[in-house]
Amino acid sequence: ATGATDNGIGSSMMLEAARILAALHLKPRRTIRVALWSGEEEGLLGSLAYVEQHFGSFENQKPEYAKLDAYFNIDSGTGKPRGASVFGPAGAADMVREALMPFVDWGFMGAVSTDSRRTGGTDSTSFNNAGLPGIGLAQDGFDYGSFTHHTNLDTYERIYEEDVREAAVEIASAVYAIAMADRMVERFRTSDMPKPAPEPRPGSLATKVRHVPAN
Repeated sequence: ATGATDNGIGSSMMLEAARILAALHLKPRRTIRVALWSGEEEGLLGSLAYVEQHFGSFENQKPEYAKLDAYFNIDSGTGKPRGASVFGPAGAADMVREALMPFVDWGFMGAVSTDSRRTGGTDSTSFNNAGLPGIGLAQDGFDYGSFTHHTNLDTYERIYEEDVREAAVEIASAVYAIAMADRMVERFRTSDMPKPAPEPRPGSLATKVRHVPAN
């Protein structure tokens, strides 16, 4: 596959969101960092290693753990965001929903919370697994779910430019709103934190991924 919609365009959306914020000369309360991960298809290699190196896990926290507010992830093709899944209690989803509500006229429909710490599928789950607020943006599917996902049809002409532009604006606005908020995205309390996902079977690919060195 050539990777236009999976996930070259997602990387482009994030870079354009960063360009928008820089062009506006905004000064957010919290640092906004853009990360492009390697090895996602092979088992979330880049994001798992990054989380392990910088944050650790809920059960074994590193100093930076408490400083991370939230992580936004877009990895479902060329469509603009229609919703979001947020790791955390209901209050976390409420905060993300509020940040994206200005885009209801563009088709944004809401945010829901999740308590799953299981990894797989996309890089936001690496943060969820550690007990951190991973935000997965749900997009219009277009051709993604039918024939571009992981095929040699995933080419540039499958990109919907208007949706890409709108997505970058939505991401920039939501990230800035979260970075400027009076409080950080709500997390599960110690008593409410879901248990980690079961360890994968010995010898499986997932087992090897979970022990990738963080350097």
